[in-house]
Amino acid sequence: MQPEIIPDLFRTEYRKLTAVLYKSIGLAYMEVAEDIVADTFLKATEIWGLKGLPDNPVAWLYTVAKNKARDVIRREALFNGKIETELAREHSGGYELDLSEKNLLDSQLQMMFAICQPEIPAEAQIGLALRILCGFGIDEIASAFLTKKETINKRLFRAKEKLREAKVQIAFPAESEVKTRLQSVLRTLYLLFNEGYFSSGTNAVIRKDLCLEAMRLAYLLTAYPPACVPSLYALLALMCFQSSRFEARVNSSGDYVLYEEQDPALWDESLIQQGEYFMNRAASGDYLSKYHLEAGIAYWHTRKQDSAEKWKQILQLYNHLLVLEYSP
Repeated sequence: MQPEIIPDLFRTEYRKLTAVLYKSIGLAYMEVAEDIVADTFLKATEIWGLKGLPDNPVAWLYTVAKNKARDVIRREALFNGKIETELAREHSGGYELDLSEKNLLDSQLQMMFAICQPEIPAEAQIGLALRILCGFGIDEIASAFLTKKETINKRLFRAKEKLREAKVQIAFPAESEVKTRLQSVLRTLYLLFNEGYFSSGTNAVIRKDLCLEAMRLAYLLTAYPPACVPSLYALLALMCFQSSRFEARVNSSGDYVLYEEQDPALWDESLIQQGEYFMNRAASGDYLSKYHLEAGIAYWHTRKQDSAEKWKQILQLYNHLLVLEYSP
């Protein structure tokens, strides 16, 4: 068996399976859902190590997770009859986990809105996003925040309790709530990206994995039409422009390279082009968000020429950003 296959599949499939299970059995039983998925991967490690990889590892995982979920639901005594009683109303014909491509996508999108609740602290939202939507382990999250595992566990526990107490539903927000709820989601993704880009919590200068996960989740939002607003595209443009200079920002010793000393040949032109595409998509509507202004600043930093006009534009954008940030 290829040694890297389990970690790779865990990172890509854990989030899908947990999101579907959370949606299916409810946020009141989040730990149950996580245990089902963890047991599925444990079984994969044991069986694949002995018998080798199945023809379709992803389908194997989905089948085992579906069977485990069905078995858990049937064990009434394990949950004092609560889950089975509640689900019996919704699944009168028997419990069946919907692992269709559409439900996998919708569940992740709906989970994104569910965890970005205003009553949950920003750090806890980021932690939940890393754990639930990105498949990060507790050790990885603790490393990202430069804190102890116990602290992360307590933070996530409190956040989950708030979700339970508020009886948050894993569903798309009502049309009247989309705008407000979306801003919370975008803010969480922005903070997640910044946590990686500036790496305040680790010895690493840049945590690319955090940045890439923030970008992936932002891309995922584009599959939900009500979320396709200028501020989302501006945030994506910002992420693309900033990510395009990853390789030039750090030297071989792992130290920051000042902008003036960066080698433009190391800039990723494909990401710059993507950023320009999203910037054009963001240029609609009548609202200028902080993401627009920061994306504009990041754009000018991808212009290789060192001209007076370039720095004039950057200064103007910074001034607009300060006014936006500190205006009452």
